[in-house]
Formats: sequence, C-alpha cells, structure tokens
Amino acid sequence: MDDLPLVLSLLTESGLPCDGVVDHFPEAYVVIREGEAVVAVAGLEPYGESGLLRSVAVAPPARGKGLGLAITETLLRDAVDRGFRQVFLLTSTATDFFRKLGFIETVRDEAPVEMRLSPEFAGACPSSAVCLEKLLR
Repeated sequence: MDDLPLVLSLLTESGLPCDGVVDHFPEAYVVIREGEAVVAVAGLEPYGESGLLRSVAVAPPARGKGLGLAITETLLRDAVDRGFRQVFLLTSTATDFFRKLGFIETVRDEAPVEMRLSPEFAGACPSSAVCLEKLLR
C-alpha cells in the first residue's frame, strides 16, 4: 500500500509542513501502521554528514503510547549507523521532548548549507521555529 497520502494527511492534521516530504519518501521515513491506518511517522533526511529529523507525528488516538519516542530513537540509531556527525531539527511545539533526547538549541545558520536550502529550512518551518542539534560523534 502506498503510505504517502496517509502520511501527508497525518502531517497536515498534526500541523506539520509537507513541503519536501515527497522528495525523500519512502527511503528517509519510518511509518508505523495499525491495520490500514498510519499512526506515526518520522523522517531522517540526509544532508552530507548530517541528518534532518523532521515530520515526527503521532495520530491523536495513538498518542501516549510511546510511539513518538520509539520512532525518534529508531531514526537516531539509524543516523549513528549511517555515520552522521549530527542531527538537526526545527520545532515550534516539541522543544522539551527533543531536549530530553539530548538535543540542544543552536542557531539555524549552524546547520550545513545544503540543509539550510532544504524546503524545511528554506520556508516550510517558520523562522520562529527553534533549531535543535544533537551531536552523534
């Protein structure tokens, strides 16, 4: 089954940008399904030696079960396995969640140039979004 329409619907429902998702889907994304429904999704887009964690979303009926944490930890392990030096993300709503996972606040200009040109950085996420970084090695 093609998960892309369901993923885009979940992202929209969660108030997250969809710009650029199709460019990296499905290879950069992890999707959790319950039956026919997509209940969680997250992406780890590669930009040189860095990863962009984005589109971490859990459907309202599935929240509170640890799916957001599980899918994020899966992608962070994948980032280590792929040899990424660090992972960046932008968020307007989940700063505390990601800080608990070892992310620290940084300025957007610290992200690699190619990442700053991505749809996520270039406009999909508002300039008021907090930029977070996790060093992996």
